Amino acid sequence: MTLSFSQNDLSHAVEADRNNVWHHLSQHKQYETVDPRVFVEGKGMRLWDATGKEFLDAVSGGVWTVNVGYGRESIANVIRDQLIKLNYWAGAGGTVPGALFAEKLLTKMPGMSRVYYSNSGSEANEKVYKMVRQISVRHYKGKKNKILFRDRDYHGTTIGTLATSGQDQRAEQYGPFPEGFVRVPHCLEYRKQWDVENYGERAADAIEEVILREGPDTIGAIVLEPVTAGGGVITPPEGYWQRVQDICRKYEILLHIDEVVCGVGRTGTWFGYQNYGIEPDFVTMAKGVASGYAAISCTVTTEKVFDLFKDAPEDTMSFFRDISTFGGCTAGPAAALENLRIIEDEQLLENTIAMGDRLMDNLTTLMDKHAVIGDVRGKGLFCGAELVADRKTREPMDEKKVAAVVADVMGQGVIIGMTNRSIPKYNNTLCLSPALIAKPDDIDRITDAIDGALTRVFG
Repeated sequence: MTLSFSQNDLSHAVEADRNNVWHHLSQHKQYETVDPRVFVEGKGMRLWDATGKEFLDAVSGGVWTVNVGYGRESIANVIRDQLIKLNYWAGAGGTVPGALFAEKLLTKMPGMSRVYYSNSGSEANEKVYKMVRQISVRHYKGKKNKILFRDRDYHGTTIGTLATSGQDQRAEQYGPFPEGFVRVPHCLEYRKQWDVENYGERAADAIEEVILREGPDTIGAIVLEPVTAGGGVITPPEGYWQRVQDICRKYEILLHIDEVVCGVGRTGTWFGYQNYGIEPDFVTMAKGVASGYAAISCTVTTEKVFDLFKDAPEDTMSFFRDISTFGGCTAGPAAALENLRIIEDEQLLENTIAMGDRLMDNLTTLMDKHAVIGDVRGKGLFCGAELVADRKTREPMDEKKVAAVVADVMGQGVIIGMTNRSIPKYNNTLCLSPALIAKPDDIDRITDAIDGALTRVFG
């Protein structure tokens, strides 16, 4: 590693961080006695901090974002070239990278036809909520305005998206929230709510029960993650998604798939929903769209949805009157275009499937060895291992012990995650999302580190 700063500069940066930065998801009392970790450089899947320590990153930037890895000069170069040519124009007009990325993106999403740009996953989801509400007013006389969301799913950090948080600890202390958002049960078969054989269909039927309770004519949309992320890396049971789609069509409910985590290759397909034969009305995405090299998010719709906003051109209130200031930045779509090229040219979807299979095989082997692993689940390079105190009762492991595993792995120079301030008593799942460029040795090192940590923490 060649640092671009002197060690004195790095010491100053650590102090500047301690004294001036407010970090995400952090209790800052600790930094009165220990240094905050400041990262300096990244290459591939490796990171170096200000002390010079090297880490293998198994969480793609901490939050499932750096899909194509660190140090991609070609992405940096296209951003630089674009910024010199034109850095910005508000979304009320067009730009060349905005037009070309939308065109390219839609070739990966048959059935979808329009891209609305903003700059974060939370914002992309808010756009859908606003679209659904405006459709309700303009086409249903104010009815069909409710939006269903699922227990354990997460859709963003704004007040509006927190109103659809199925993770109670994420939303706690931030209410009151807007009305009209209704929770439906989760679909995690490991934490069964019904003792049936066709669990996927039964979990979907629970959504229909909520619809009938609320009144189908009041429900405008449902928002769901294709694979639940921060709520425990939950892959849907067989039969679930087809039944959900049938229910939505039966009651004319718009289907919104939140691909902020799963989108752009994470599960081995371009989008997570494409594993399950779903035909959504809205798809939102952010994190992996440009692999963290630039801020960009997209709200993608069908032409049928788009047409609902242009049926009355004489009405000045009929179109979607939203704005996203930084949706007009050209760096985002420029970076996203190059990000797509890298995934295609390096065959990273195929690699994700192969390395995902290896990761799941390794985790299954660890499960055979360590009784504290109650369940392993995942899709592509998006996997989780739920830790339990008792396999028979499935009592969740104390999250302090789960955190001790994460800390031990970090001490070995590997960064993994865990469910964090999400579900009371159920912050007990180890989360793994290495970059799509992962090699067999990377996967083995990750699971070897977990193996050692489990042995040391639990014996």
